[in-house]
Amino acid sequence: MRVVTVLPRREGYSPDAVGAIGLQVTAMAGPDDVVVGMPITGAPLPGGRFVPAVMGWWPPGTMLWRYALAVGRAIRRDTPAPDLIEVHNRPDMALFLARRFRRVPVLLVLHNDPQGMRFARTPAERQALLGRVHVAAVSHWLRDRFLDGLPDACGARVTFSPNGTAVPATCTPPAAREQMVMFAGRVVADKGADLFVQAWAAIRAAHPGWRAVMYGADRFFAEAPETPFIAALRPQAKAAGVKMVGYRPHADVLAAMGRAAIVVMPGRWPEPFGLSALEAMAAGAALVSAPYGALSRVVGDGGLLVPPMPVEGLAAALSGLMAAPEERAALSARGRAQALRFDLPQARAIRHRVRAACIGA
Repeated sequence: MRVVTVLPRREGYSPDAVGAIGLQVTAMAGPDDVVVGMPITGAPLPGGRFVPAVMGWWPPGTMLWRYALAVGRAIRRDTPAPDLIEVHNRPDMALFLARRFRRVPVLLVLHNDPQGMRFARTPAERQALLGRVHVAAVSHWLRDRFLDGLPDACGARVTFSPNGTAVPATCTPPAAREQMVMFAGRVVADKGADLFVQAWAAIRAAHPGWRAVMYGADRFFAEAPETPFIAALRPQAKAAGVKMVGYRPHADVLAAMGRAAIVVMPGRWPEPFGLSALEAMAAGAALVSAPYGALSRVVGDGGLLVPPMPVEGLAAALSGLMAAPEERAALSARGRAQALRFDLPQARAIRHRVRAACIGA
């Protein structure tokens, strides 16, 4: 099965600059896959064979248009006869390539709410999209968002293909973990980074010996810009005793999850999947998560689902868990069991079946 996977233009594919989509692409890629994305610095991630899409200055147009043309050239040059083109998170790119490669099926994999995407905002646009490309969603919540307002008959044409994570056979037992409460994700308002700081400020004095650490930046690379949000949050975090370590490679984040007693995801927005929550449960940390979007189904009973606002509720949930080692141990065990439902081999098998069905159709 010769599959070309197309990354969004802003998605990196190297160990020191990669987001959730790139991490899933490298995890799912088969040995014969070709991964097309913007040129990178250094070695690419190991999944598939990476091919850079080098944008030219002609013909003139938007960055999206020039990137789409570059992707088309890269496919024709490096994989002239693919069995499937798999486009991640960009309906406009999927439509462009479906027109350019009329004899090749195109699969659009959704990682974010399609109702905020070009050519997928309205029910009419989404129904028209189904006439040109196959669609898979990484969560049931995203699938429902795509099908919102569409005829019931469209449901059979939108599949579920979840994200996955490697669940280690063993992990650090709860009793041996560091007394650390950890935030991991983009340091933006949607992810509730400021709510984490406020909650910690309210409970820090009651739990001597514990510490709070925040992993992440505005973007998924080491030189991510210091945004106004982060600049305003930094003195608040310092006053609250929260250590902001900035962007770290994914392996470092997973290692920290494997040591932390508690991981918290206090996002305000409807999370389209929640990969960090899944990784925290797989690592054996006790998880406290917002219940919005796909998180309620991804987390299940493997974590505490707590609305982060008002922040007093989040603070109380964290404080109670910090004071209850038996509860943390039980939550860790439930989280590991929940993570196994999204174990990487199973997620790969589902994606393989989805790909084969697209080719067969």
